[in-house]
Amino acid sequence: MKIFSAKQIYEADKATIKKNGISSDELMEGVAVQLFNWLHYRIQGAPVKIHLFCGIGNNGGDGIALARHLLEHGYNIEVYVVNYSKKRSDDFLVNLDRLKDRKVWPEFLEESSVLPEIGRDDIVVDAIFGIGLNRAPDAWVVKLFDHIQQSEAFVLSVDIPSGLFTDKVPQDESAVIKANHTLSFQVPKLVFFLPETGVFTEQWEVLDIGLDPEFLSNTETDYELIGKNEMLPVYIPREKFSHKGSHGHGLIVGGSYGKIGAVHLASKACLYAGSGLVTAYVPKCGYMPLQTNFPEAMVITDAEEDVLSKIEFDIDPTVIGIGVGMGKDERSAEALDDFLINNKKPLVIDADALNILAENKHLLEKIPARSVLTPHPKELERLIGTWKDDFDKLDKAKAFSKKYDCVLVIKGSHTITLYDEKGYINTTGNPGMGTGGTGDLLTGMVTGLIAQGYNPLNAAVFGVYLHGRAGDIAVEKTGYQALTAGAVAESIGAAFIDLFAVPENRPQSNENEAAQQ
Repeated sequence: MKIFSAKQIYEADKATIKKNGISSDELMEGVAVQLFNWLHYRIQGAPVKIHLFCGIGNNGGDGIALARHLLEHGYNIEVYVVNYSKKRSDDFLVNLDRLKDRKVWPEFLEESSVLPEIGRDDIVVDAIFGIGLNRAPDAWVVKLFDHIQQSEAFVLSVDIPSGLFTDKVPQDESAVIKANHTLSFQVPKLVFFLPETGVFTEQWEVLDIGLDPEFLSNTETDYELIGKNEMLPVYIPREKFSHKGSHGHGLIVGGSYGKIGAVHLASKACLYAGSGLVTAYVPKCGYMPLQTNFPEAMVITDAEEDVLSKIEFDIDPTVIGIGVGMGKDERSAEALDDFLINNKKPLVIDADALNILAENKHLLEKIPARSVLTPHPKELERLIGTWKDDFDKLDKAKAFSKKYDCVLVIKGSHTITLYDEKGYINTTGNPGMGTGGTGDLLTGMVTGLIAQGYNPLNAAVFGVYLHGRAGDIAVEKTGYQALTAGAVAESIGAAFIDLFAVPENRPQSNENEAAQQ
């Protein structure tokens, strides 16, 4: 699913209006119907009080139009116009008149107004600011936000939580509504997936408001949301007469005394992701544990007992995953330097290999084109430097990816894979995966996918998706706190099977199908 910028959404509105020969008011009416259907299907006429806080632009117009539909179906509503400017959009005024024609006069809220009473069992519809917001709300509007939050009522935001920008992080967190649920028009917003801005909505859902599908299809975007539908076409099926040699040979290089488990996990994930052969290259201390606990892998050992001192082998792997559990011993850093001079194989680079690269930036020039780097936040900071906010982080990460022609995987709650100035945002995974060893699994999985013939970008995006999905499947049995990397590894196969699972039939509602997070 593409993620459009605010400018592209406005262009989609215009294209839809022109192509369908409708007015902007008619488009707004369609939006209001979708909003009403969503609410009506869920509350079914319950006598709950609904407070609609509407701005004076088109987002407010959506709220005013929704109020009319709720009124016509007998809902108990109160409508407030947040009068933050003297300017009014034409479509807001049209819908305001329609509401007044039905003998409903909204209460206009201004700086000196007494704020309305809101019960904790009520519903608040937030339609104050939309995606066109370009400055922080006035202080009195921020007080209104706080009043709404203090009520503890359920907050439903229309398109985007009010006060949240689409292209920057707000300086004051109190100047943004914290929504329980956001109904995003046609597509989700990038800010739903960034750590500093995603906190402003607990759940989001996409409402299809009928924007021109041809325009949406033909418009290129900077970011794409990755789910099952995006991954199914990427999947490479097994041929009937294939064999282990057909599926590639993944080499996992890493480990040090006390950290052989990282190589064990990465090697197992490489095999479970489908690599035909897996070899682990470790210090001598890793030989016995790996041979004992993971008989499916072949093992090559370094001359040193506790650390890697040279990375030399006489096998011909398809791809090499390097860095897990490696440590930053001076001998290991020199071994990595020597290895990169002569290596021509595709690389997946993680953990201490990344830290060594960060401390020796000249080594970055030696990595093969389209190598996959999988840093966690601190490793990323060491590579690209500090950032002032999440948008600055993305800009710097894109520049880094372009400079070194690498696929950069920014691990997090919504892992983002960057390459060729485009980002792919993952939708799978859960908080239980914030535990030791899960990053090693990802390294192994991406290595295993490249071994089978996936190009590095597809391997990274697909590996991240499967990694998160395996975690989602495993956590159903363990809960967040008890989830381990081992349990995630054992669910990799189930994640592949889940790609082809058919959803159970569910009752159809009167609303259009919506895509939910």
